Amino acid sequence: DLHHFSGRGAKDAIPLYRSADAREANIAPGLLRSLPFADASAEDFLAYVYGVLAQPAFTARFASELGSRELRVPITADAALFREVRAVGRQLLKLHTYHRRFLGRDQPTSVPPGGARCTKGVPVDEDGYPDAFSHDAATQTLRVGAGEFAPVARAIYEFEISGFKALQSWLRCRMRRGVGRRSSPLDAIRPARWPPAFTRELLELIWVLEGTLALYPEQARLLDRVMAGPCLQANALAPAPDALRRPPRGAALLSA
Repeated sequence: DLHHFSGRGAKDAIPLYRSADAREANIAPGLLRSLPFADASAEDFLAYVYGVLAQPAFTARFASELGSRELRVPITADAALFREVRAVGRQLLKLHTYHRRFLGRDQPTSVPPGGARCTKGVPVDEDGYPDAFSHDAATQTLRVGAGEFAPVARAIYEFEISGFKALQSWLRCRMRRGVGRRSSPLDAIRPARWPPAFTRELLELIWVLEGTLALYPEQARLLDRVMAGPCLQANALAPAPDALRRPPRGAALLSA
C-alpha cells in the first residue's frame, strides 16, 4: 500500500471512488451536475483537476495560499476551456500511469518512445554492473556506469516532486549497492548483472518525464485563461453530507 512517493502509505491518497465497483464517486453531491457541460463523469472531473494542479505554474501562482490553506481548484465555467484542460489532464494521467489509464481506442498500451535512446549499452556482466551515474549537461548525456543515454536534458535529470528527484532516485535504487535501510537479509538480495529490463524501464521513465515537461507550457497558458475567466463558486454547491466524510463500509477503496 506504499504507493505514495513519500513512503508513508496511502493516507494522503484521495480515492476517486468510494466503492470497489466504481459506482459511487468520491465527489460532493451536485458537483458533477454543476460542471459546464452535461453528462460529466468522475473521470472528466479527475482529468480536469489533474490538468490544473499537476504543474509548477499552479504551485508558483498559489504559493502563499498552499502554505496555509486547504487545496482549492479553480473550475472554469467555460465548457470549451474545461474540455481543453481535461484533454491535457488525460494526457498527463495516461503518461503517469504508463499508458494503463485514460487510453483512447487503438492507443498503445506502453509508453511511446521519446527522444532519448541508449547510445551505449550498460555492460551485462557482473564486473560491469554500475556503481554510479552522472549527467553531462553540455552533451545532454546520462552516464550509467559505462552505459550512456542521450539526449537527456538537465531538466529531466533534475526533475523533482516536492524534493523527490524521480530519475535520480530510480537510478540510486538500482546501483550495485542500492540505497535505504536494510531491515532483513532479503534486502541483500540484488541483481548480479544489469538486466535488459532495467534499460527499457529507464528509457520509459525518461520518456514519461519528456512528455510531462512538454505539457507544462500549455498547462500554464490554460491556467492563465481559467483564472482570467468566470469560475464556479464554492458557495453555490451544497456542502458534503457527513456520511460522505466517513470511510465507506464493506468495500475496499480504489485509487484513481
